[in-house]
Amino acid sequence: MTMTRFVPFRSGLNDVAVLQNRLNSIFNDFARPLAEIQAESETLATGNFVPACDVYEDAQKLVLKLEVPGIRREDININVEGRILTVKGERKFENEEKEENFHRIERRYGSFVRSFTLPATVNTDEVAASSADGLLTISLAKKPEAKPKQIPVQIGTANANQKQMEAHV
Repeated sequence: MTMTRFVPFRSGLNDVAVLQNRLNSIFNDFARPLAEIQAESETLATGNFVPACDVYEDAQKLVLKLEVPGIRREDININVEGRILTVKGERKFENEEKEENFHRIERRYGSFVRSFTLPATVNTDEVAASSADGLLTISLAKKPEAKPKQIPVQIGTANANQKQMEAHV
């Protein structure tokens, strides 16, 4: 005989998990400083959705990729002020249907705001943005002093360099 575990809310398990996560975030807010909560509320949108974002860096640049399908370029605003990068946008509801007999609306609409604190190693004067296939890519070049330097190793000159440095002292 096989034993099966009984889960009382199996059909609505996803709804219960969403509710549980929301309640956890509310209770966690009580333990955090007010300034941190306000900064987060400004960072994440007050709109209906927040586009997912990937952030990565290499030796030359910092790159942010945001999912913005269905949002026109003219509806996206990118701003850098100090070390804060802000991306604003709006996905407008397409009211093309004449009879509006929707059975289901799952896509999210409305405006969003995402703010990111940039590291000091980023040159905020060199920012490039492009959009293709519903993906907004923002590239920020690193400052020259933040880029890694390759230092060649010379063979057999350590004693000569040391003698030259001692002579100058």
